Amino acid sequence: MSETIVSPGVVLNENDQSFITTQPIEAGAAIIGPTVKGPVEKPTIVTSYSDYVNKFGTTFTSGSQVYSYFTSISAYNYFENGGTTLLVTRVTSGSFTPATSSFISGGTAGAISSGSIFTLETISEGEIMNSTSSELSDGALESGSVDNLRWQITAPNTSSGTFTLLIRRGDDDRISPVVLETWNNLSLDPLASNYIEKIIGNQKENLATDGSDYYLELTGSFPNNSRYVRVKSVNQKTPNYLDNAGDPAGNYADFIPVASSGSFGAAEGSNIPTGKAGRYYQNINDDTGAGNTQGLIGSDYDDVINLLSNKDEYIFKYITSPGLYNADYSSQISSLITKCRERGDTMAIVDLKPYNSTPTLVVGEAAGFNNSYAATYWPWLQTIDPNSGEQVWVPASTMMPGVYAFTDSSTEPWFAPAGTNRGVLSTVIRAERKLTQGNRDTLYEGNVNPIATFPNNGVVVFGQKTLQKKRSALDRVNVRRLLIELKSFIGQVADTLVFEQNTIATRNEFLSQVNPYLSSVQQREGLTDFRVIMDESNNTPDVIDNNKLVGQVFIQPTRTVEFIQIDFTVTPTGATFE
Repeated sequence: MSETIVSPGVVLNENDQSFITTQPIEAGAAIIGPTVKGPVEKPTIVTSYSDYVNKFGTTFTSGSQVYSYFTSISAYNYFENGGTTLLVTRVTSGSFTPATSSFISGGTAGAISSGSIFTLETISEGEIMNSTSSELSDGALESGSVDNLRWQITAPNTSSGTFTLLIRRGDDDRISPVVLETWNNLSLDPLASNYIEKIIGNQKENLATDGSDYYLELTGSFPNNSRYVRVKSVNQKTPNYLDNAGDPAGNYADFIPVASSGSFGAAEGSNIPTGKAGRYYQNINDDTGAGNTQGLIGSDYDDVINLLSNKDEYIFKYITSPGLYNADYSSQISSLITKCRERGDTMAIVDLKPYNSTPTLVVGEAAGFNNSYAATYWPWLQTIDPNSGEQVWVPASTMMPGVYAFTDSSTEPWFAPAGTNRGVLSTVIRAERKLTQGNRDTLYEGNVNPIATFPNNGVVVFGQKTLQKKRSALDRVNVRRLLIELKSFIGQVADTLVFEQNTIATRNEFLSQVNPYLSSVQQREGLTDFRVIMDESNNTPDVIDNNKLVGQVFIQPTRTVEFIQIDFTVTPTGATFE
């Protein structure tokens, strides 16, 4: 801090320019697909698999069989391999609504009976949230489950106008209550700091469109602090419940909810069809004529794909939609890849063919693409469903987020997510097909990354090509991901300079942040060399007069070793080696 000069003298100040620029924080992966429960078409961050389970559930039953969605299996493997943040967007078919709380009465003698004191609403949507039914002898709800909820009011206090709200799991009972959240000292006084809507939250988001723009429209004044419910309405408010002396001022005692418990109901929506309409695991291929996969049709994904194209709102390094494949869902796969290219800051991991295909057919499917913002892998893989314990077949895109996550956590994003150091699929039992060298050659020439099986290493990702046809640095996944990292950081630096003075000082500010960052990437084996130009050579008077600031970043990406040639030469006895 500078000293103030009051009388003549010399002041010596320190200017510390050694601060390290913090790199931007990003979500790791994005997954779109069906889930057992959770908010519909609302991208939601989860930070662990247990967090995923709490918000989106695990298994479901269809036709007396227990299944998991690919979304759940992919989330498990992502976190199991070092992933930290995952953006999950639930896709459904048809109309889905939240469940609302049963009648909450007030008054010590039930004096208020004309309507519920307040109404809660579940954040998760669909019929699975309905726990409405009479209580059994042990206090359990007849239709209560691990996925739905019940509510309980305790400690009502008419002297202070407060009460406690418990959110319990739907399948608990009186002997062993499972309390998910406890909200103490709540009030119905909208002027109080502990007003129920302020504490729990009342905001709701709905998908809206404006021409080609897709966005979430927010209603409600108070952010949601509860992970499970929000306040739908407060029907009996108690403004200024206490006077200046701290005593009850109005005739509001009957508005305080009585000690009681109840359930949630009236939710609508289910993705669990009957008969052949539900296609799961290796049977998702369309032989029904309806294009049905995991209870969904391709068009169910359209809104979510469009919503996630907003790179200002949603940031992620790569995205998958396991369950969609190009052969039967070309519109959605094409749209997903196009949105990634338009964003320029992420890439798509896609599948091309259903189970029981061949290298030739898969390569033929890949021939229709020419885009460095996407990559594909083959064949399908057998893994253990972490929720049911069953051995199930999944498309490669289900498992690849785990490989990318392991690469990021063990090295850097610009290292190849492949090979025996980073590409071993430890949770995979076997591949659908053991690829020969000829199979691998066919696939790699067609820009399909083979997943090979080796005696000593098991199932291994053995390729890292993008779907770009032209040979360049960007036909490799590690280089595309390097560019995504660089553009993300440098773009955020540039954002801070918009509307600043177009002077040498501003240009130097840019260079002082970008050059050290690129140098650190070079030290971490991402770049062979680089150069950044932002001076009078590319910021001429004409450029400045047009309110522009121009910079040029030249980089030489570090290439990976993919082909190793070692020559053995046999020499006669007596030859010398130099």
